[in-house]
Formats: sequence, C-alpha cells, structure tokens
Amino acid sequence: MSGQPLILSIDQGTTSSRAMLFEKDGTSTHTAQQEFTQIYPQSGWVEHDPKEIWESTLGVTRQAVKAAGQQGRQIASIGITNQRETTLVWDRTTGEPLYNAIVWQDRRTAQYCKTLKDAGHEATVTDKTGLLLDPYFSGTKIRWILDHTDSQARAERGELAFGTVDTWLLWHLTGGKVHATDATNACRTLLFNIHTNTWDDELLGILGIPAAMLPEVRDCASDFGTTLPEHFGESYTIGGIAGDQHAASIGQVCFEEGMVKSTYGTGCFVMLNTGHSPVASNNRLLTTVGYRLDGNTTYAMEGSIFVAGAAVQWLRDGLGLINSASETEALASGLDDNRGVYLVPAFTGLGAPHWDPDARGALFGLTRDSGPAEFVRAALESVCYQTNDLLTAMSNDGAKIDTVRVDGGMVNNQWLIQFLSSILNINVQRPYQTETTALGAAYLAGLQCGVYQSLDDLSKNWREDVSVSPALESGHRDTLIAGWQNAVTRTLSTH
Repeated sequence: MSGQPLILSIDQGTTSSRAMLFEKDGTSTHTAQQEFTQIYPQSGWVEHDPKEIWESTLGVTRQAVKAAGQQGRQIASIGITNQRETTLVWDRTTGEPLYNAIVWQDRRTAQYCKTLKDAGHEATVTDKTGLLLDPYFSGTKIRWILDHTDSQARAERGELAFGTVDTWLLWHLTGGKVHATDATNACRTLLFNIHTNTWDDELLGILGIPAAMLPEVRDCASDFGTTLPEHFGESYTIGGIAGDQHAASIGQVCFEEGMVKSTYGTGCFVMLNTGHSPVASNNRLLTTVGYRLDGNTTYAMEGSIFVAGAAVQWLRDGLGLINSASETEALASGLDDNRGVYLVPAFTGLGAPHWDPDARGALFGLTRDSGPAEFVRAALESVCYQTNDLLTAMSNDGAKIDTVRVDGGMVNNQWLIQFLSSILNINVQRPYQTETTALGAAYLAGLQCGVYQSLDDLSKNWREDVSVSPALESGHRDTLIAGWQNAVTRTLSTH
C-alpha cells in the first residue's frame, strides 16, 4: 500500500446511505451511495426498515473499502455521521429490531407531547436538555415503541437496547460489542442533561424509560471499537461519531463563537456556535451540544427546518414536474419573479420557530398561468424564507451574524444561494467541499487516530468556492418576506 492513509466516512442520511473516502486535506477520492425505502404508514408518520439501513450502509462501506484497496491506500479510521433523532429499539441477544425505525420527521407522538406539556413538564425538559417537547425528538418515540410492542418489562430487565442510527450501526459494525453513542446524538433524545453531560434520571422518570436501555455516551472523537473482520476483510477502528448537523458544523470548521453554518439536505439546519456556555433562546430555538472533545463541551444554538431538499424530492417523485434536482436551477432562474406563488412545505408540520406538528403543506397565490416553473421556484424560495425565519430568531436572541457558511446538496444550485443571500441580506459562503457532513465525521476520526493534531489543522483545510452578496432592493425584499409570513400564518394549525 502506498500514500497517506485515507479516512472513511459513513454518512447515514434520511433518504440514502453513503460512504466517502477523504484525503487529509479534505478532498474526497470516492463516494458510494444507495437510496432506501421511505415508509409512510399514516399521515404524518415516517419510518425506515432498520435492516435496510444497516444493509445499505454495509453495502456502500464495502464499496469504499474496495475503492481504497484499488487506489493502493490504507484506511486510517472510520467516522460515522447520521440522521439524528431517528429511533430504534432492538433485542440485545438477537439484534432483532422491535419495530421499524421511527424517523425524526415523524409526528405520531404529537398528542403525547401535548399531554406532557399540559402536565407542566416542558420547563423541566427545556432547562435540562435545551429542547422543546416535540415529536421531533427521540424520547417520545421510545415511549411509543415500548407501548405498542408491550415491551416495558423487557426493557426494565435490560433485554432491550435503544439507539439512534449511529448506535444501531455501531452495534452491527462491532458485532454487538459496543453499545454507545456520542454527546451530539445523546443531546437530541429529551433524556440527556446538557449541563451535566449525563443521562438524567428525572427525565427518564417523566417518560418512563428504563436506564438499562441506554447507550454509553462518549466524546465525538473517541475509541468506538473496531469492525468485525468479516464485514470488510479486515478490522478498522471507529474513531468518530456526530449527528449530521454537528458533523457539518465541524466540516465547516465553525470552531469560533459566533460562526454559523446552514446545511441543506432533506431538511435545513442552521447552527450557531455559542462557545463553552449554553445560551437559552427566547425565540423557540434549540440549545444543543455543538460537539464534545476531550471532555470539553462546545454549545450551539440551532434552528430546524423539516423540509428543504425533501420539497424538491416531492416535485420529482410526488408531482413528476422534474426528472432530477439539477433541473430546478434553470426553471427558477427562467422567471423574472414568482408572481406571488408561495409554497409552505409543512408536509410533516413546521419546525423552528413555529413548532407546529399539526400544520400541513399548502400552495398560495395560484393563478391560471401558474405552472411547473412557479411550483419549482416556490419550493426553492421556501427554503430561503425558512432560513431567514431562523436567522431572524437568532438575531432576536442577540446573535450578530454577517456571514453564513452553506453546504449540502442543494447549495450547488447557484440561483438558490443568490436568492438566499438576498433574502437573508448577508453574505453566503459555499466551501470547495460541500459534503461537509461526511467530512466532519472524517475529521473526528482523524483527530482520534492522529491524522490531525488539533482543530487548527482542520481550519487550515477550509477553502471558499463561492461567496455571494445580497442583490435585492430592500423594499422588494420586505414585500417578498411579508408575503411569505402571510402564507405561513395561513398554514398554522392554530390560525
């Protein structure tokens, strides 16, 4: 084998599983990707087959290992990043899941969340976790699985394991030897105290979840064990884990207080580094663990949009208006304006700052000459308007934001990032490497195995590809935003 070792990153997302190989400088030498089945049993419910998550991940990782061998290169370590909050429970002896994975987008526990709120629990939950009582998070999903599989007694006896997707993959990669997660995934469960960095007995009691189910919580760069040799022909160390948005923040090297990244994948997630102290939001944003390294926690403020790229996927698969996402740029840029058409893509409710699980998607402003181009542009515009809602909330919480670093598949659309900059009225930077979620997981594994010595090493890798400045007259911008806010108000379940 020749050359410097590569780092293998597993990026298990909401619609596909990927494995990527990275050089030390952050460039990618190989990507393998496989989409998997989205299951919608009822309105507002979203599930995945746990075995399909594992098998698709195993398949793409084997392709990446093979590619490294064909390049004559060693693999130094493996990092894992994952769709957060998606919830699995399985039998510790057999590894069999009790139920499908309940996906982060799923809203089935909305009524249970309301019951917990009515009982006065939300203040305690928010104080300890930085989160709100919403179906988005894992804890109420665990409760639902235990209730609907009649498994509480088994959980109390220690026969069952809970995990988010990272934990499920780690369990299988290590042959059941390691039941662990990292602090960024743990902090999205409603069960983890972000101030003490431990599972919280009071929160477990509120939800009735046995501590025996829970994984060990480790730093983001840590020894997570080694893969079974039968998976890939030899064993590899697993040195890094972070939930996808935290990994993207690391990939964007947002290590300084005040730095912001916004990721555009299935959903959109804006994360603001707030340093070593958690900052509570007065505008219904989340306080969260940004990352934890060497036992030291860096905190973040986050806004979550449930539908971003998923709206483009709906245009393709649901409406048949496009054959691929790449067509959207030409369709949107071909219009001088969108003639007052707005899409509020509340397909599974609205996230921050509204937190309305019962809202549903709607199109407004249609006229007889509205057509595919207006629908496509409205979908892209909705992503920008929703991002503006989040940054406005952050500004109202005291943040001073002059630049946003963007990443994810959607930001290869030049029209989108120009409209985003104009609506946000700040500069938008796109890095040379836009797959920052996978890159962040690689960086964590690299820190653990010594490929990188410090966060400064990672910061030196960041390179700007495109920087965009606002290009809308302020009065026109205000009119567009007012139209959006009117559309959202009409979509809310409480309007």
